[in-house]
Parts: sequence; structure tokens; C-alpha cells
Amino acid sequence: MSQHRRRRLRPLLPALTAVVVALGAGGFYLLSSGTSDTGHAKAAAVGVVGTPFDSSQTSTTATTARPTASASPAQASKSATASHTPSPSVAATQAATASTTPAAAAPAVGAGERLVTFVNSTSQTIWPAAQADPSYPLAATGWVLKPGASVSIAMPDHWNGRLWGRTGCQFDSAGSGHCVTGDCDGRFQCGAAGSVAPETLAEFDLDAWDGMDFYDVNLDGFNLPMWINHTGGTTTDKMTADGCIPTGCVSNLLNTCPTALQDKVDGTEVGCLTACDVFNTDQYCCRGQWGSRTTCIPTQWPVDYAAIFKKAEPAAYSYVYDDQSSVYTCSGGCDYRITFGVSP
Repeated sequence: MSQHRRRRLRPLLPALTAVVVALGAGGFYLLSSGTSDTGHAKAAAVGVVGTPFDSSQTSTTATTARPTASASPAQASKSATASHTPSPSVAATQAATASTTPAAAAPAVGAGERLVTFVNSTSQTIWPAAQADPSYPLAATGWVLKPGASVSIAMPDHWNGRLWGRTGCQFDSAGSGHCVTGDCDGRFQCGAAGSVAPETLAEFDLDAWDGMDFYDVNLDGFNLPMWINHTGGTTTDKMTADGCIPTGCVSNLLNTCPTALQDKVDGTEVGCLTACDVFNTDQYCCRGQWGSRTTCIPTQWPVDYAAIFKKAEPAAYSYVYDDQSSVYTCSGGCDYRITFGVSP
């Protein structure tokens, strides 16, 4: 689990067998031996289309405005300045962008591309975002979804990065503004730098080795409940369409986030920070003498905050070395659906 979301994912030295290794405070990396993964042709990305999605699932995540420039994410409580309110014309443009076209179809997916669909099963508007990968660019890296809507994008093979949902966003006609959570440098279209904690991350490394994808949900803090489903291909992933695995289902961590980890704006809880972000100790951050898999053990922490994260999202990373129960693979050109919401 990454404690600093500006690190990128990239397979290192693909070979006969790929294994997942968690490295300190970074995200997961793919480690094996052999020749380097270079020379792949760049796949062209195509447009995005909004489509309707029928769901009764809801979420109670707050959307109180956060200032464009905020204090360190390690602070459990933040004070907001006056929110940016767009002009009537800009607001109308945003409303039109958020609407969906019932007759619209998903984008055509060509050779070397996958279909990735965001689904908003919450009761609030969400602004999905993607970390830009300059080597395999997308047609867009920012979208907006009203409750019950979905949007599909064509994702090129070998794309490597993170996808997440932003809440409480306000943007002007030039695409500048800010979001309460998940903000990416105050832009509607995100860049390569990534986002600011806390946010729930979907991490993908497509066709990382021999046609195999690696993917996970990473609770690098939490702002929205999320799960990932796949279609096509071969995988051992047991995630149901409703966000459940044998050990449990997806719930809203904001309902159970410990007081010490609550991220607040004007007294309203908008996210749940990691213990590393809040306390910044070697033990909670799995560094120094606690920097290995054998020494970083959440049950030995002063408070086992990882267990609280894991209960809310059983299939997600709850701390940096939680890869054995959190990283999934899929082979054979899999498509994916990322759902924001809780299990019914």
C-alpha cells in the first residue's frame, strides 16, 4: 500500500514468473528476472462516452468545499476557505457535462486496448480521474458522473497508473478549480503527478508480463467505497458484482473511521487518513526497524488501524504489506468495471 501516491507502478525485469513485492512506503511493484519490458508499440486511446447505470446503492460521503491550497494531509482536521462558485454559464456547462445520454454506446475498443468503465452507485456526483501515463496517453484523464451514471474509456495495453474518484469539485470553464478529496493540482484533467490523500485508489498495470494484468484497490486513505470487477480473461479474483468476496463486502469506511484518522473540513468528515499520514512514525509507516514484511505487523501496532480499513474493504490494501490478499491478476485481455458505492 502506497503512503505517497506520487510513485508510479512499473513492472521490473519481466520473466518466467512474476511476483508481487511491496517496497517500503511505495506502492506494489512487479519483480521477476529476465529481459526488460521495452519496445511495445504505443496504443492509441479513443474517446469516452457516458452511459446510464441502474442502481439503488447509496453513499453518504460529504462534499464540503476544501480550499485549493490546504495544510499537510497529516492533519486530521482542516479548515476551509470560501469555496469557489462558478458563474451561471460555467455551472450550466458543468451540469451538461455531468448528464448522460441513454442511447450512447461504449467507445469502440481496438487491438491493444481494454474497456474500463466507472460506475457511480452513490447518491452524490463523483469526478473520476486518471493519473496520466505519458508513454500510453488517454484521451482524457478527468470525467464527471452524476449518481447512477457510468462512463467507459478505452485503456491502452501496458498502461500503468492509478484511477480514483474526486468529491466536492468546482471547476471553471477553463477546467481549473479544486476538489474536497482526490484533488489533482486543481485541474479537471489530471496530470502525471497523481492526487492528494486521502483517496481510494484503483491501481492497474496492464499486460505487465506475458499478457497478465495486475490490479488492486489501495486504501491510501479513503474517500469513497470502491471495488473492481473484470469481464473476460482468466483470473482467480472472487469479487462478485455486488462487491463481495468470501471474507466480506464493501462498506463505507467513513462510518467507522477512528476519530484520530478522520479528515475534516469545517467539522465535516470527508475522508479517512492512514495512521502513517496522521502519526508519521516508523512503526505505522513500516520503515526503519519496522521496514520489512516480518517486522511490520499491524497486530503489533499501538492500535491496529489496518484491521479497521480491511473490514470496510476486505479485498483492498489496508497497509503496505497487504499484497497477498489484495493484488489480483487477470490474463487474456480483460476489461474492467470500477464501482463507487457500497455492497447492497
